[in-house]
Amino acid sequence: MFKNIIAYRIAEGWQPDLTAVEEALAALPFAECGATQERSAGWVPARGEAHGALAESVAGQWVLRWHSEAKVLPASVLARKVKEKAEAIERQTGRKPGKKESRELKDEAKLDLLPMAFTKQGSTWVWIDREARTLVIDAGAQGRADEITTALVEQLPGLALALIDTQTSPQAAMAHWLREQEPPAGFAVDRECELKSASEDKAVVRYARHPLDIDEVRAHIEAGKLPTRLAMTWDERVSFVLTEGLQLKKVALLDTVLDGQDEDGGFDADVAIATGELSRLIADLVLALGGEGRGVPNAPAAVPAPAASADDAPF
Repeated sequence: MFKNIIAYRIAEGWQPDLTAVEEALAALPFAECGATQERSAGWVPARGEAHGALAESVAGQWVLRWHSEAKVLPASVLARKVKEKAEAIERQTGRKPGKKESRELKDEAKLDLLPMAFTKQGSTWVWIDREARTLVIDAGAQGRADEITTALVEQLPGLALALIDTQTSPQAAMAHWLREQEPPAGFAVDRECELKSASEDKAVVRYARHPLDIDEVRAHIEAGKLPTRLAMTWDERVSFVLTEGLQLKKVALLDTVLDGQDEDGGFDADVAIATGELSRLIADLVLALGGEGRGVPNAPAAVPAPAASADDAPF
């Protein structure tokens, strides 16, 4: 169910009520893009059933689902349409469009093409653990998580969120674990990592399906390259890739968790199993990184968006 984890701490003082949350989310339902609309996003029933609840509670854990749609308009198609419009103007007037007019032609071309564009849809799971005061978003990019947290903070009065921060940075901890070959208790280092230089050359070394307990890895770290990604396993139950930003990617429940489970256990079983395992993983990982660092805001606020990256695409 959850393939990625971006975890937030919920500020104390927010006393959520499932009925109130449901009513608040209903104010922003997902609707498909209009003819000239490039993107649309909103909440859909968590179980995927028509007219179902937007906020589902399973074993005390709340699960929501954010859905988005974007028009797919290839740059080459748009450029060709703009060129056609510019050539038409040149034939009619004998002059080439200037910069300002070219920008206007691009906007016109986009409006012309959007009604014919294909659409791409995607859903993102949101999990609220009230007891642990944790909110988890199954997003592989911070930009998508920012969109969802902004919507939640605007819709749910009193909600304040901050990305979970730790006393020891993930990057420093990963460097120590690789250099000393001493992962924290309950964790094991797997066979994938990425090391990046902080110097101007930004040199990157990647290992995939390769043992990491070798002198070469330690030499890279001693030379100043720091880990940005490290594959790990927790308690022989969950595998994941930890990033320098404390995001978890490629999250997968292992056979020790899934053995004996009904392969088609349904929504409730999937939620109960995933949240039960991941809540313990998050707690143990925070502890392995020295416990939490900065405090949680007391006033409602969304987490500021970081600089945009290639990973922040809508899908």
